[in-house]
Amino acid sequence: MKLIRWALASALPLAWPQLAAAAELDGKQLSALWGLPFAGILLSIAVLPLLAPRFWHHHFGKVSAAWALAFLIPFGLMFGLPTAGISFAHALVAEYIPFVILLTALFAVSGGIYIRGNLHGSPGLNTAILAIGAVLASLMGTTGASMLLIRPLIRANDNRRHKAHVVVFFIFIVSNAGGSLTPLGDPPLFLGFLKGVDFFWTVKQIFPETLFLVGVLLAIFYALDSWFYHRREELLPVDPTPDSRAIGFDGARNFWLLAVIMGLVLLSGVWKSPVAFNIAGTEVGLPGLVRDLGLIVVAWLSIRITPAAVHEDNQFSWGPMLEVAKLFAGIFLTIIPVIAMLRAGVDGPFGAVVSAVTRPDGSPDPAMYFWATGALSSFLDNAPTYLVFFNTAGGDPQALMTTFAPTLAAISAGAVFMGANTYIGNAPNLMVKAIAEERGVKMPSFFGYMAWSGAVLIPLFIAITFIWFR
Repeated sequence: MKLIRWALASALPLAWPQLAAAAELDGKQLSALWGLPFAGILLSIAVLPLLAPRFWHHHFGKVSAAWALAFLIPFGLMFGLPTAGISFAHALVAEYIPFVILLTALFAVSGGIYIRGNLHGSPGLNTAILAIGAVLASLMGTTGASMLLIRPLIRANDNRRHKAHVVVFFIFIVSNAGGSLTPLGDPPLFLGFLKGVDFFWTVKQIFPETLFLVGVLLAIFYALDSWFYHRREELLPVDPTPDSRAIGFDGARNFWLLAVIMGLVLLSGVWKSPVAFNIAGTEVGLPGLVRDLGLIVVAWLSIRITPAAVHEDNQFSWGPMLEVAKLFAGIFLTIIPVIAMLRAGVDGPFGAVVSAVTRPDGSPDPAMYFWATGALSSFLDNAPTYLVFFNTAGGDPQALMTTFAPTLAAISAGAVFMGANTYIGNAPNLMVKAIAEERGVKMPSFFGYMAWSGAVLIPLFIAITFIWFR
């Protein structure tokens, strides 16, 4: 459980303080200059892998920490260490620990399932894998589905010259759009679930939008992959992965643990208990505590019961998740003032953004909520951005699920769908990229990936706006 120990010891205090600290800060009094460290870390992620790849590969964690300290030290000096400490503790207990425990459990359990045998990456097979991944993403999370399927998908296409597009569409569909139907699917929806949104509310509200987006993406992918597949010399003379055992699953007992994860999350939503514990000034309910302890046990059990041979065949390691944790620790810390300025509303430095989501009569504009949430989710990470606009729209889950249901649907769709616009929009994006590059796939650069998302995704988001969010 190296990841859990590392996360609790070092990454957690840095990763999610913005959710509480932003509430303590008066964003109206902040200057936009407080956003410079955040802009700096984003530029580092975008540019350094291109200009200094060896330096970035060995020192990305230090770069992330440097930008975090560039914000943290002035923040502590200006607002005081006690205020910062209380805010960090609240964010840690109320938001980050439940989030990272769920992510770790899904990562561990999915990494204990190995799909054996050598599939052959034809357009039909690749499209089928993406479709299956889209369904699984809402059941076992975008992280779980991505980690389960990305390795066999890469292995199936290792005899092809062009395969980066396969991974790009995998990120679009499995790592993002497919996880839009349940709180298990994507971190923003899980945080909404923690705030009181019903477990099945999202699937009832944005199923048509999800079906449209995933269906069209699968059709585009099939056409593009067929074009590559039938080009001369697309297939290598010798398949690097020879045919072996029949297709099947090793470590299949982990599927039972996935069912336990789903049950624990669902239980924590339907079980109401007056019992609560005060932890560092934050109240933690008994259902949430049982869920989190249960998820820790599930992750531990998965590591214990999964044969070492399965992890070896799956080339399982904590590396991709540790990379994501280190980078997002810096992102989530430097985002504190950005979130605070957004929460300040029309009187804050980002008042234009808040004004844009409100109609002249004062009612929320679902179309603008969709695009504002989506645009910021592309760069600010979709989980905290979801919470910002959830609160901007009133923050009352009962009202948002009924009177303002179109607004919450737009926020949910924007956060999940547009997390695919960049590598940093959703945690699995970077994980999939790291795994693909470890296996020799030459992935697009930060801006190269954005060219793909701009050409493929943005027109579909425009269509969704006119059909559902006018």
